[in-house]
Amino acid sequence: MMVYFLRKPDIFSRMKLSILVLSCCLALPLAAAPKRGERKSLLEAEPGVVYLAHFVKNPVELKVIKEAPVFSDKEGRQRLGTLKSDQNVKLEAVTDKIYRVRGQGTVDGIAGWVAPWAFSSKDPQFVLHLKEFYARQIQVQALIDAKTAAVGMTMDEVTLALGKPTKTSVRKTEKGQSGLWEFVETKEVKHYITRTDPATGQVYQQLSHITQEEKSRTNVEFVDNIVSAVEQSENHRRGDVRIIVPPVFFGW
Repeated sequence: MMVYFLRKPDIFSRMKLSILVLSCCLALPLAAAPKRGERKSLLEAEPGVVYLAHFVKNPVELKVIKEAPVFSDKEGRQRLGTLKSDQNVKLEAVTDKIYRVRGQGTVDGIAGWVAPWAFSSKDPQFVLHLKEFYARQIQVQALIDAKTAAVGMTMDEVTLALGKPTKTSVRKTEKGQSGLWEFVETKEVKHYITRTDPATGQVYQQLSHITQEEKSRTNVEFVDNIVSAVEQSENHRRGDVRIIVPPVFFGW
């Protein structure tokens, strides 16, 4: 079985030591998860952009420390106006180079793309952590679009990727919670019997019954809401297991 590491394994321990866990959660609640058929890929809507409203429960605010130009596009081709300094603005979306914010312009309210140098945060590592969050969410969205589960995903992300599990089991101890989600895909198989026409002697096939047989199975193990193992089987073919970085939590 081939296992893919999208980042160096030691990032797991580094994140636990250096990244602050505060009020924001970077995964959708299960109750808010849209149906797979209704879901529209963020990458298809605007490639390279991560909208925080899809992943963060609470609004994220940044402090504006310098007046800055605001653009209607992330490439910075069309200027809308100027973002006023000494205010808190709402962070709506990010790319690896620029932020989309909503706040007060020098004339009126304004929303658009602004360079990161215009902002500050209580977290001195905010820019680094936001880049890590962005990189992870781009990977997660690609996995969701491919309907694939990976080690390091949250169970909410697994729900977006695979839908509702066929069977679940949960184990709770004083150390935490672990469990297993099973996703079983079935196919309809028609069974026939051979008969002979008594009048003509012609042999023919007659449908006798229809059964539902297992086509593929994906078992997802988790510990404290994070996927720890993925087992896949499909028609005697062994699936490749993907591994990504766990959710990135940081102070705003």
